[in-house]
Formats: sequence, C-alpha cells, structure tokens
Amino acid sequence: MNFNTRITSLLDIQYPIIQGGLAYLAYSDLAAAVSNAGGLGQITAMSLPGPDELKNEIKRVRSLTNKPFGVNFAIGQHGRPFAEMVEVAIEGEVPVISITGGNPKGVIDMTRGHNVKILVLVAAKRQAKKAEEIGADAVMVVGQEGGGHLGRSDTGTFVLTPEVVDHVSIPVIASGGIVDGRGLMAALSLGAEGIELGTRFIATKECVAAHAAYKQAIVDADENSTVVIKRSIGAPARALRNAWTEEILAIEKLEQGYESLKDHISGEANKRYIYDGNAKNGFGWAGQSSIRIHDIPSVEELIQSIVIEAEEIRKAWI
Repeated sequence: MNFNTRITSLLDIQYPIIQGGLAYLAYSDLAAAVSNAGGLGQITAMSLPGPDELKNEIKRVRSLTNKPFGVNFAIGQHGRPFAEMVEVAIEGEVPVISITGGNPKGVIDMTRGHNVKILVLVAAKRQAKKAEEIGADAVMVVGQEGGGHLGRSDTGTFVLTPEVVDHVSIPVIASGGIVDGRGLMAALSLGAEGIELGTRFIATKECVAAHAAYKQAIVDADENSTVVIKRSIGAPARALRNAWTEEILAIEKLEQGYESLKDHISGEANKRYIYDGNAKNGFGWAGQSSIRIHDIPSVEELIQSIVIEAEEIRKAWI
C-alpha cells in the first residue's frame, strides 16, 4: 500500500502518520513503537527534567528502533529555557525536531547547518507563512478540534488545512480530529501530505505513562466530553470534561487572571490525572476525536488499521 507524499520522503517514513508531542506522555516506548510501525514517533523534550534525561530518552529510542524519530519542543511550556535541550538533540543527531507552543525562530536558528528536519505546529495561515519564511521544512496545522493547546480562533481542521495549503509551498500536515483512515484520506483530499495524531496515540498499549483511567475516559467519551479551558488567559486548550475542568471554567468566569488559575492548570494538576487517574483533582488533555476512539490497541494495530481503511477508501474512489 503506497502512501508516498512529500512528508514520507522528507522524514524517510513509510506512512504519512506522525505522533504528537504529548506533554508528559510521549517517551521512548511510544515513540519507538510509532516509528517501528512506519510512522514518525516523537519524544517530548520539555516534559523531561533536564538534558541528561533527554540524552537517555534518545539513547533508549535508538535501542528500540532503527527508524527515524523526532523530538518535540513545546517551547512555551512553563517558560523554561530550551537552548540546552535543543543542543542535546542536535548533538544526538536527532533526524526530526518539531516545535510547538511558541515562536519557533530560536530553535530553527540553532539547527541551521545541521542535518535535521524542522516541523512547526501552527494554528493560522499567518503563522504557517512565517514558519516557511524562517526555515521550517513542513508545518503541522491544528484545528480547534485538537486536544491540548490550540489557536485563539475557533477555525476547524477542515477549513484551516486547505487555506494553509494554498498559501505555503512546503508540505502541510493536518492535525486535530483525526483518528483513522477516513481522517487520513480527508486530509490528503484537502491538500495535506500527512496527519498528526495526539489523542488517538494516548489510547494505545505503548503509551505506558498514561493511567488506565485516562485511557478509558477517552474510550468512553461522547460529543460533550471535552471542553476548552484557559481561554480567558489567551491560551485556549482542550481537555476532557470533569469536575476539575468545571472548577477551572468557574474560576475563569470571575476574570481574575492567571494567578487565580495557576494551581488548577499547572503541570502537577495535569499529572495527577494522567499519571494517577485522579479526576477529582486533575485534568487530561484530549481532542474532540475522543468520540471516535473505541479501543486501546497496540500502535502497530492502530497504524495498520488506519492504512487498511484508507486503502479501502482509495480503491472505492477508483
């Protein structure tokens, strides 16, 4: 089954399927499994304590796969300096770096002259054009359906993807609301040359960091099971609806700013749910695509099901 695009050529992968950065969750077991299954797995760098831990994760991925993989830099995460961590990725000859959550210029400037491909997450046409201008090799376009941090507009993936495709010359990867072969074929039809999946990869066996209750909440989700929080402080992000996110929304209505929210939206609150399953005192990111997730397969089973379904659709078109 041939799904060759500029993305598969650029990243030297079999299928145009990319695993999202997934703060606190995307570590070596998951990244290697995705790469071994023909996609591009990624490590989340800025969720790690420091450079030594990133070195160890890179080393472990390489012990588990000989396929290309990436390191994601969520450069807005906690306002942490990222330069030392980027240096680790460069010195480790990581083949792909993705940049999310902030201005990518600093990371891109550090990688100039090195043999690394740069992917930049964008949520607007303007951001995509700027990313191309400063040297990105491809952009990942996230619509409002996605989980975790989103753009400030409510533009969906189905609208935003072709708009970006029409205004950049570099390859475009569609993200947000995609979980299966239908999503892959829809993205290709819109002019994208690959897809990025976040929530779908949480609900897999190899996402070992995610608590079973978190995965099950994704499987049990319906159309009302996610909510956008942090909109009042200009950083909208989609999470599973629970008592904790309802508290967050109630605080946001008071319009008292970040200080009133910081304990509720902290990384510790996030980890209490995703690591410990504590839904009363924490939250977990998830996209609207949760409604389309009904099982917890292995990564290999998931990617093969996406490819087989997409191939069946393509054959039906011919």
